[in-house]
Amino acid sequence: MSVTWGDIDRRHVPLRLDVDRWATRRVRRSVLAVVHTVTAGQRLLEAVALFDGDPRVQVVFTAAPDVFSHGVDAFLEDIKGLVLPWSQAVQTRFDLALAASHGGLHELHAPVIVLPHGAGYNKLVSAPAGRRGLPAVAADRGVYGLSRQRLVRDGVVVPAAIVLAHEEELGRLGRECPEALPAAEVVGDPCFDRITASLPSRALYREALGTGALQELVLICSTWGPDSLLGQEWELLERLVAELPRDEFRIAVLLHPNVWNAHGEWQIRSWFAGLGRRGVSLVSQYADWCGPLVAADCIVGDHGSVSLYGTMTGARILTAGAAAVELAPGSPMAELHSLAPRLRADRPLRRQLRRGAATHRADRYARIAARITSEPGRFARRMRALIYRKLRLRAPAARLWQEPAALPLTVRYGSAPGGVAS
Repeated sequence: MSVTWGDIDRRHVPLRLDVDRWATRRVRRSVLAVVHTVTAGQRLLEAVALFDGDPRVQVVFTAAPDVFSHGVDAFLEDIKGLVLPWSQAVQTRFDLALAASHGGLHELHAPVIVLPHGAGYNKLVSAPAGRRGLPAVAADRGVYGLSRQRLVRDGVVVPAAIVLAHEEELGRLGRECPEALPAAEVVGDPCFDRITASLPSRALYREALGTGALQELVLICSTWGPDSLLGQEWELLERLVAELPRDEFRIAVLLHPNVWNAHGEWQIRSWFAGLGRRGVSLVSQYADWCGPLVAADCIVGDHGSVSLYGTMTGARILTAGAAAVELAPGSPMAELHSLAPRLRADRPLRRQLRRGAATHRADRYARIAARITSEPGRFARRMRALIYRKLRLRAPAARLWQEPAALPLTVRYGSAPGGVAS
């Protein structure tokens, strides 16, 4: 079904993909970027950027229904993309769709490429309850993003291509959903490549975060949810500020986008205002998180992807948050949590950080980092080849270049709305 000017919600730019009457330029292919969450949208930007400079392709965005969709409208407004309401996106034919989550993809009229929205596939999820309302049993748990419940609908594999970062994920997909293996493509990881490109600029990121030459930067990384570091251990933040001498340590906090979107920027700034007055830097939700990660000497993290990416940087890693999080056995995240020491609330924190420095084995963490991707430095090239193959277009000849992360931005504390400080 085509969409006409009159059919479009007035809050959105009008669009009719198969009629040239209203278009200034006639394009050969239309691509739908399906944004479920802000995190998924950020990952999709890595893919749609591969169309830069190609006048043959029109990219359209839509906000897909998702329990964590708060903040998506603001995200789409910020990137200034052409937005089609979901109700009309599912009635419109596209040549290709890109997504980094799974909800509603079976409703689309387009072949879909699905990317992971984090560092691979590390977490377990339970299958839905049975028809009689019985709870899912342990055997029903699958790896999020690789399980049959996410990939198959009415006996048919929904994605036309499933992007993997590492060859070892092929084996895990084969165990979880063997019928999806023909759709699998080992492409690489864009965040791995950006972090690698950012490592030479470490001194600049440290300076932007106010870290002195004789200070160690401790980066506190929290994912979202009640099992996260922020959900479990606010007192740990208070104690770190109280116990770490400011002439020796600089503390910065990096929060998952879902934390900001669930509670609101005003509330997050309000909660962190006291810590801010005591020298803690809160990385802005609008900042590129790769810079602070590269800058850190020590990472205190939970089961979020940022902790796993931290294995690339040589930083010491300590874990916090809930101890009983369900991680996929044999996954890189499970290996990290079996190796990294856990920060103990009943012991002096400064001593634990110093002990972590003395016992740190960089080679062990490098081994985990190598499990993030088997195609280091090649995401952009391989992803572009996949996209254009699905579009049945010749890929542009322009050479791709990996930009390093932008300098970090930190939040200005206080009650005034908005505002970040570099």
